[in-house]
Amino acid sequence: MTLTLREAARILEAEVLGGEQCLDETFESCAASDLMSDLLAFARPGTLLLTGLATNQTVRTARIIEASGIVYVRSRRPTNEGIALARQVGLPILTTSLSMYAACCRLCGRGIPGVEGR
Repeated sequence: MTLTLREAARILEAEVLGGEQCLDETFESCAASDLMSDLLAFARPGTLLLTGLATNQTVRTARIIEASGIVYVRSRRPTNEGIALARQVGLPILTTSLSMYAACCRLCGRGIPGVEGR
């Protein structure tokens, strides 16, 4: 199963903060963590990242693992510098008021699996 980022934004009731031009790209898995080291270890290219950690490091981590985008949960927002960095590298970023658990449940309910640790 795959979803577009546009569909994910609707499902998660998310606001798009950047990367509007990439919203029709698809993803087939998601990874949820506030630990960037876990994401670096287990996420794979094309994964949608869900996190409550609104630092520039999340954008850098997403770029390294070639993530399809970042969803900040609990109404978190990256700094203006983080938004600019995401725009510079063409990375879609969204924010939702949902908790990480609720966001994951909604995506799982639409057939999107999580990324399992190895």
